Amino acid sequence: MNQSNPSRDHQLCFRSLFHSGRGYAFPCDPQGQVDLDGMSEQARNNYFYARAMVGRELSAPAVEPTLH
Repeated sequence: MNQSNPSRDHQLCFRSLFHSGRGYAFPCDPQGQVDLDGMSEQARNNYFYARAMVGRELSAPAVEPTLH
């Protein structure tokens, strides 16, 4: 039986307000919850930066299906 990992089926996307195609994406569950404990320190720092820059440099995050 092939079960997919729910944390890899979706991503939380923060898109740049100024540069099309740029931004940040993090694995998440369908509700947009990321696994902070499972992230590397760099990924966690990027996540906190992206959250802090919403409305300044980045759009509000959106949950999107991961393209396989």
